[in-house]
Amino acid sequence: MSQDKNYRETVEVSVASEKAEAIGGVLIAIFAALMAISQMVNGELEEEMMIAHNNVVSYSNWYQSKSIKESLKESEYDYLNALISTGIVTEDKIPIVEEKIKAVQYKIEKYGAEKTEILNGSASVGQDNWTQDLEGELGKITGVKEWQELAASYDYATKKFDYGMLFYQICIVLGAVCIIIYDNPLLQKSLIVLMIIFGIIGSILSIYGYVLAP
Repeated sequence: MSQDKNYRETVEVSVASEKAEAIGGVLIAIFAALMAISQMVNGELEEEMMIAHNNVVSYSNWYQSKSIKESLKESEYDYLNALISTGIVTEDKIPIVEEKIKAVQYKIEKYGAEKTEILNGSASVGQDNWTQDLEGELGKITGVKEWQELAASYDYATKKFDYGMLFYQICIVLGAVCIIIYDNPLLQKSLIVLMIIFGIIGSILSIYGYVLAP
């Protein structure tokens, strides 16, 4: 009688263990697939983040070049005014110099407007203030500040994906441990519960990262 009882208990433990192994294997497959999808999406977001960072540098250099041109024109403007104020320019040449001053002043104002558009973006300055074209079209400028915000948003989103994949990896490790453990259904069930918890957390973080992405 005692032997039959022990046999039944052994069979029950074996069946429960096999069932836990099967569940663990299925969960590993599910969460591994979700992790692969998250990695693919995260890779695309990281590419967009790098593009945004590169554009921050590129547009910042563009802004600086406009600043240099503006400074040169301001120096020219001061020089021309100084020529008139010191009396070096003869009376008959003053109108010519004044016309030159107006042209230089227009350039200074134009460079200032272009800098503002490059810094803030066409959408921020409004259609009436569009001065800088991009490939021959006005109103197409994404400003330095906008690129910085995009880069920060992508960076924040990718970090959420990184945390999500960390939880997926822990989940898969727990599943592997669950499969290799024999004759301990209670421990296997505990590992399965932990797998599900970590997998859900990983899914939530990945979805949150996707929602945060611009």
